[in-house]
Amino acid sequence: MSVKITKCTPNEVLQFQAISIETFHDTFKDQNSDENMREYLERAFHIDQLEKELSIRSSQFYFIYFHEELAGYLKVNMNDAQSESMGEEAMEIERIYVKKAFQKHGLGKHLLNKAIEIANEQNKHNIWLGVWEKNENAIAFYKRMGFVQQGSHSFYMGDEKQTDFIMVKTHS
Repeated sequence: MSVKITKCTPNEVLQFQAISIETFHDTFKDQNSDENMREYLERAFHIDQLEKELSIRSSQFYFIYFHEELAGYLKVNMNDAQSESMGEEAMEIERIYVKKAFQKHGLGKHLLNKAIEIANEQNKHNIWLGVWEKNENAIAFYKRMGFVQQGSHSFYMGDEKQTDFIMVKTHS
């Protein structure tokens, strides 16, 4: 199996935008209205928004390639870039997405292992993430990988308030 993970650069913002829209839409389209999905995708993955995110020093983005095809991506946040105040010893996995065509090849685990590697390099002892309460496959995956639910927070999909479970993995 040929898997390669590379850091995403500002020059790759168009690829980043395309994979972000595709993976988010495919993951959540069946559980959300077309209007809320369209509004969210236009706002969250607008080119200006993505360029801003790519410029934040405490955030890092990585592409994963499977047999040289872009298959998914990872976004991690540290320090003040975290979407919740979880402390200096914590690192957030804000996004971990794999295209539908590349799922069931262990790529999510590769991306999660990359996040753990980054946490170790940055001396972060807690890795946390928010996962939609209705995303049962993702919740099961994170539990298998050692994450434990430790709370929740609100997430807005257009005008609909949804709940994300906060899951945490502690490591040394």
